[in-house]
Amino acid sequence: MQTQANPEKNKGETNEAQKNFKALIGSPSVLGASWAMEIESESLMWLRTRCELSFEIETPTPFVFMLRPRSSVSQWVMREVYDVKPRIQVIEAMDSFGNLCQRMVAPEGEFRVKTSSLVATAEKYDVDRKAKFIEVPDLPNEILTYLLPSRYCEADRHNTLAMEIVNNTRPGYRQVEAIVEWIREYVDFVPGSSTYPVSAVEVVERRYGVCRDLAHVGVSLCRSLCIPARLVVGYLHGLEPMDIHAWFEAYIGGRWFTFDPTQDDLVGARIAIAYGRDAADVAICNQYGPAVDPTNMFVEVTIDKSESMSGMN
Repeated sequence: MQTQANPEKNKGETNEAQKNFKALIGSPSVLGASWAMEIESESLMWLRTRCELSFEIETPTPFVFMLRPRSSVSQWVMREVYDVKPRIQVIEAMDSFGNLCQRMVAPEGEFRVKTSSLVATAEKYDVDRKAKFIEVPDLPNEILTYLLPSRYCEADRHNTLAMEIVNNTRPGYRQVEAIVEWIREYVDFVPGSSTYPVSAVEVVERRYGVCRDLAHVGVSLCRSLCIPARLVVGYLHGLEPMDIHAWFEAYIGGRWFTFDPTQDDLVGARIAIAYGRDAADVAICNQYGPAVDPTNMFVEVTIDKSESMSGMN
């Protein structure tokens, strides 16, 4: 697996990458017209990711991993490697949210999953404070599920709090901004403070949590206001300490917008791996049978300047 970019070696690959990317942006049938429009309006950056999970398996154990990002309107996966040792059968399927899931049964002994990818993504995310609230009857059918309470986002218990937070705020984007500002002020982001998912109600009561916990609060409060919201897990360049990250998206003005209560500025440099109602839908690793914890986990996200998009202009 390549862990470092070699500028000389990648020089030819850069030109080819730019050529391929130009072809893709010019073809709405490949990535969609909305992706083409975002390419024209935003600066892009290339990110390289590495993720490694190691286990000691005592008895054959079924796993479902969610470690492969997919191309979408906000990112393009140019190259990726997925390596499993020892070599075993892997079956890939897509879940109901469109996430790529890798099913396998780990044999006894040392077991390791390593992934790497090269992805083009936005350097900055869109902010549209004029984006309007969409009435429930006007929402697309596939969006409605993101209005409902879920296991870790008890939206039906947060209506009063949500109304207090957004009091006299214009419905839509500005309401979600108010929610994010409230979370930053009243809930401390403490990396490593919980090793298992905690519900939004619990997080509000104890006033601290990991990125996933703060995102759960944002999702729950948005849904309480009939704003569809979903949890996202993936990579964030520059995250300290580096780990798989979680944030949330809200559906306003006919599209999904990114929000992250753990970051003071809404930076881009993100790669989404999975989307879902809450943490139960987006675990990067589900294991069945006697509990098996990773003996090692390594995550790395770097900017690949050799794949600069400046030559595409």
